Amino acid sequence: MTLTIKTSGDARSLPAEALEVLRRRAVAAVEAGVSRAEVARAFGVSRKTVGAWVQAYRATGDEAFRPKPRGRRPGEQLALSPPRQAATLEAIIAGSPETHGLPHRLWNRQAVAELVNHRYRILLSPTTVSQYLHRWGLIDDRALTPEQARRRLPPLVPFQRPASAGTGPWLPHAEPLWLGWTRPHAPPDTGPLTAGHNLLTGFRDHFGDVHVLFAVTNRGVLHFRARRGPFDAADVTGFLAELSGRAGRGLNVVVGPWPAAARGLLRSVPAGLPVRFILPPGRG
Repeated sequence: MTLTIKTSGDARSLPAEALEVLRRRAVAAVEAGVSRAEVARAFGVSRKTVGAWVQAYRATGDEAFRPKPRGRRPGEQLALSPPRQAATLEAIIAGSPETHGLPHRLWNRQAVAELVNHRYRILLSPTTVSQYLHRWGLIDDRALTPEQARRRLPPLVPFQRPASAGTGPWLPHAEPLWLGWTRPHAPPDTGPLTAGHNLLTGFRDHFGDVHVLFAVTNRGVLHFRARRGPFDAADVTGFLAELSGRAGRGLNVVVGPWPAAARGLLRSVPAGLPVRFILPPGRG
């Protein structure tokens, strides 16, 4: 039997219909007695590929020739499988990086990357970490870029604290940052979540009422804490004190999303902490 058909290049690059025809003709040739090696040379594929086509045909019949979906299944292109994503988020909610043996007091992109590398030997870039934080609904991706953070800073008005705590405009030479408190996995009665804020079906029920306290500088540096249940005055003060300590100076804090019922916690921050709170116009 003489074969005259020959492909050019990799058969996998052929359209699905053409690949189906190629498989049928190659298998038909083998079934007619042509050696697999000769069929492979004639059709421009490997002998192993011809063998796989023949084996699939003998096992499933014509079904073996029909085009199969190409590419990875949804989620396979991610570095972390859904179970590993869930375990990572569970660890973040469970405590600070220090509780997991990491040299960080607050969560940030680097701390998340180190946690993943320590547990799964997978390296994540800061950009990939940001994508996961948004995918999990933990941090709004609009808060993760320097450009967005810088846009939020001016123009600003002072947020007045009690006289004993000190009031005034921007602190000189202080670190400007954007502060927020969100509930990305709040129970249903607090309002609907968008589909993009769910890692898996039932995500909210699995993780419970998660609260996130986060800060982003105008250079895009992110720090955050996450926990089940609301933060208290000590949590807010401790978070700001840690940020001030890291910056080595005072803080000019632009207050972003914040629960109305918890606004009083901002006023409870000790006057000795070098912090000035600023509310965007119209939010005072």
